[in-house]
Amino acid sequence: MDVEQVQKALVGKFVVFDGPDGCGKSTQGRLFAERLGEAGVDVVTCRDPGGTQIGDRVRSILLDYDLSTMDVNCETMLFMASRAQLVGEVVRPAIEAGRTVVCDRFVTSTCAYQGAAGFDPKRVIELAAFAIGDCWPAVTVVLDVDAEEGFERIGRKPHHAGKHRSKSAKNAGSDGMLFADAQPDAMEARSIEFHRKVRKLFLDVHAYYPKPVVTVDGRGDVEAVHGRVMEALGDVAG
Repeated sequence: MDVEQVQKALVGKFVVFDGPDGCGKSTQGRLFAERLGEAGVDVVTCRDPGGTQIGDRVRSILLDYDLSTMDVNCETMLFMASRAQLVGEVVRPAIEAGRTVVCDRFVTSTCAYQGAAGFDPKRVIELAAFAIGDCWPAVTVVLDVDAEEGFERIGRKPHHAGKHRSKSAKNAGSDGMLFADAQPDAMEARSIEFHRKVRKLFLDVHAYYPKPVVTVDGRGDVEAVHGRVMEALGDVAG
């Protein structure tokens, strides 16, 4: 299936880009959305957690603070709360209007990250069914790189893992996000062993996820990875 056919097949669909930290999901999701827009497709982009005023407040709790004392059940529920708002306010209305939604992370991330923290990934699916109803992605693209390469891409070393920002530094800005571009968020700051578990869970998620998940090799230059993304989406759409 060529690029034009892929674009047509995904009009009015919900597409998610996900994967371990440093995998290139944000870049590939943005490039995919741009290509759809250039082809005349009406595209809505969003991110999870966040993407709404309420969701962004939840996102700050989840990513701007040390989560070492937060129970994994609480952590998982907070992700679902943000996600429920995103679906109700952004995703579902856009799909009903015939627009294509491209989202940076979704339920697959909770399966991987909270799964690595000890929450049963299959229970994540049960909770998600309550939070989002039937609004599952038509397809999720998981970009795969190993934890070490992911760390290198985001400018971290394995010995930096497990170090969190102080609350005072993170609260220096009015929205608690002032240093988000310079220091690891709460998920990135976890150990290299944690991130290896995350990668493994991303690779396994297709076995129980209720909608198609395709894994794409995230190594190489941006255009090469984009080509693999389009090929994988063509296989699903076809």
